[in-house]
This record gives sequence, structure tokens and C-alpha cells, in this order.
Amino acid sequence: MHSSSRRAFFRGRRLPQTPWEEFCQRVRRTLTGEFIEFKVAGAAGSGRITVQDTADVHHVRALCHEYGVVFCLDGLSMPVRQPEQATVWVRPGKSMSQLSRIDEHSNRWFVQPGCTLGDLVDAGFESLSHLPRQLTVAVWLADRTLSDYVPGRTFRSGLEHASLLLGDGESVHLGPFSAENTKPLRGLRLQQLVPALYRLAAGPQAKACLKAKFWPSRYRLDALMPDHGAPQNLAHFCLGHGGDLGWVEWVVLNRDTMDPAQDQAGCFSTDLVDAEGLREHAAELDWAVKDLFDPQRVFPDIGQDL
Repeated sequence: MHSSSRRAFFRGRRLPQTPWEEFCQRVRRTLTGEFIEFKVAGAAGSGRITVQDTADVHHVRALCHEYGVVFCLDGLSMPVRQPEQATVWVRPGKSMSQLSRIDEHSNRWFVQPGCTLGDLVDAGFESLSHLPRQLTVAVWLADRTLSDYVPGRTFRSGLEHASLLLGDGESVHLGPFSAENTKPLRGLRLQQLVPALYRLAAGPQAKACLKAKFWPSRYRLDALMPDHGAPQNLAHFCLGHGGDLGWVEWVVLNRDTMDPAQDQAGCFSTDLVDAEGLREHAAELDWAVKDLFDPQRVFPDIGQDL
């Protein structure tokens, strides 16, 4: 006969009944950051995770990939809800808010995603003073409404380099680049990604979109077609990406070249895309870029409702 204490031992920990419950159990067991599960009747499962370090981010990504949970950036304006899919909303914690000048002779700064715009303003980034101080750099970069640059002028963002964690778990370093660049690309993933992006930029859809007064695609392929003699920059794919392409691990910002208000079109909307007759071209580019960056669909297909 089993004792009451033994029965209590066996009944004390209920085994997970669904993939979402197993996901939650493993998140709680492996993450150092905070996890809050949202109890919503009839929903596929949702929660919020505050990650505290790079290891947390990589754990969440791996678990999302394993259990089919969508990894969404928390804090975006007009987020798209996906009630039919289990979702976690992820935000960087305060321990991921490093901000430091790279060297004393330049205005180039290393910035982590949890750093706030208020922190940047206090460090001398006055061109960001018109934006909410509490916004994290992760949200500022991903929000299309804050990164609506005139086609070919994404260099006004001041963004020089970015490390982007992709859905397959690989981190890629994105920065200035050109079709004539003879320096070998680091990693097989970049060696596959970059030529494919250049093929898209040379195609008829991209050329049609470049003629518009605003960039009609969700993802900034025009970063490879800059004007004013500016360098092409792969990091600019992070501008307004809606959290759809990956997780920004860190960036390098140049205070001297940042002037986001000057070259913002401020007019992107899906209605205007229709009015310009560019919906089909823009949609083809959107899905092509998404397929290149996140074929596993770890991140949302559409993170921001525009």
C-alpha cells in the first residue's frame, strides 16, 4: 500500500498535457529572466518573457523553434495578434542595456537592445529627443512608423552595424557592404543570404518600388540601393522590420550621421501602397525577404499592423 506522503509526491507535479504546457515548463526551468503566462480561454497559449542575457534569448529561440511557438518582440505599436498560434512576447531586460562609446575619438556607440532612447538622448543623441524616452532600442529599430525613411536614405538612421539572431539559431553580423566587395563573408548563412538579397534588389519589383515617394515594402531592400553616394548597408534591414526577421542582439550607432527626422517619409500605409498600384510588387518582395531571413517561421510573418 502506498503511503499518503508518497501519493502526494507523485501527485505534486502534474505532467504537461499540451506542447504549450511543456514549453512553459521548460522556459521556467532554463531561463534566468521572468516569464508570465497569460491565461486566455480558448487561445493557443501566450506569455511574456523578459530576457536577461544572450543565453536567455538563445534558449527562447530554440524552444520556440522546437514547439512551434511564435517569437514576437514586445512593445511594438499596433502589434498583430495571432490567436491561432502559441506566442511569446519577448523584451530585453535592464541587464541588456549596455551603452558605450567605441573609442574616445569618434561618436560611434555600441548599444544593446534594452537600452532606452532616453539613455541615448542623455549620451548626446539629440536627434532622438522627440521620441518617447522609455522606448527600447529594440522597439525603435523594429517599429516601421519610426523608421519610415525616404527610399534610398536609410543611412540617415545612423545605424552602422547590427548582430541579428536568426530563426535557425545563427547570429549574423550585418554592416556596410557593396557588390564589389571582395572580402569573404563570414559564415555560410551570410554567403547564401547576401547574393540572394542583391538578386532581389536588381529585380523589377524592387525597381518599381524605388520609384515611389515612400518605400512600399515592409523590409528595407532599398538599403542596397542608396542615393547620395552612401554605402550599401545590410544592417538597415533591421530598420522597421517589425520583429519579423530576427532578434537584434546589438548595434553600432553613429551619432554624427544620425538625422532620422530629416529623411523620414512619414506616410507609409497599406492603403497608400494600393493607391500607388504597388501592392503586388511590395508583397512579392516582403515574402521573398522573409523567406531568406526566417524560413523556419520562428518570428511572426507580420509583426506590426500597418
